[in-house]
Amino acid sequence: MISVVIPHLNQPDALEACLRSLDAQTLARDAFEIIVVDNGSAAPPMDVVAGHPGVRLEHEPRPGPGPARNAGVAAANGEILAFIDADCRAHQDWLSSVMKWSSLSPAGTVLGGDVRIWRPDDAELDAIAAYESVFAYRFKLYIERHGYSGTGNMAVFRRDFDRVGPFAGIDVAEDMEWGERALRVGLRFRYTPEMIVFHPARGSLQELYTKWDRHIAHYRNMAEGKPIWRLRWLAQALLVFASLAPNAVTVLTSDRLHGTGVRLKAIAVLCAVRAHRALTMLSHLRGRRAVAWNR
Repeated sequence: MISVVIPHLNQPDALEACLRSLDAQTLARDAFEIIVVDNGSAAPPMDVVAGHPGVRLEHEPRPGPGPARNAGVAAANGEILAFIDADCRAHQDWLSSVMKWSSLSPAGTVLGGDVRIWRPDDAELDAIAAYESVFAYRFKLYIERHGYSGTGNMAVFRRDFDRVGPFAGIDVAEDMEWGERALRVGLRFRYTPEMIVFHPARGSLQELYTKWDRHIAHYRNMAEGKPIWRLRWLAQALLVFASLAPNAVTVLTSDRLHGTGVRLKAIAVLCAVRAHRALTMLSHLRGRRAVAWNR
């Protein structure tokens, strides 16, 4: 059986859409269970969960998606753990693909899938959605270049998860940190494009900036204390600036965008986001910045 674990915080409408997508899975319903873990919402999603028979609601008071996922794992009965976020929607074949590739992959494999930007049929991409269609969830890049998968679309055998141990707390990038530990115990990540989930685009540049403020604070926490970390951090900030040109080429050649206008909109957002990232990284050299950790 597959145990689907969903951390949740103050997103009842998104959770409803997520659970509806899981209700529509082609995999037989008795082959998977669903565990929603509320992480301190102002109003726990009891009514949402009650509308979907067989879905269990757990609670984790420690803030952060990592602790929430750990609580879901502790409550899970399945041999396979499948992670998705509350604001995602699963393709109807998502869990069938998890089941298929879990059985076909070598022992010790962690599966990471494709995350695409959700939009209603025939809706035109705005500038933010165009940018995020290319850059928001680059799971193939994460897995093949950096060796880890994001936890918004990941599956792992329970026995392998136990070898690695639980996710870290809210002050680090828990998916990256868990992936580093997974590699150290001999697990390997596999990009699985048939495992598809959808995520809505953010609504504004400010939302994108807030996301990156959080990620950059995570990365600083993980970098601080390592040899010559300040010099390395400065070099990485400058590389973010320098990445504008090659990433503009990525936009122009991406098969996820169609038409000159939408590509130019994506490049405009790319320029704004890369400038914000680099300047924020440089500001961290003067000291830690306050960050809203929970979304």
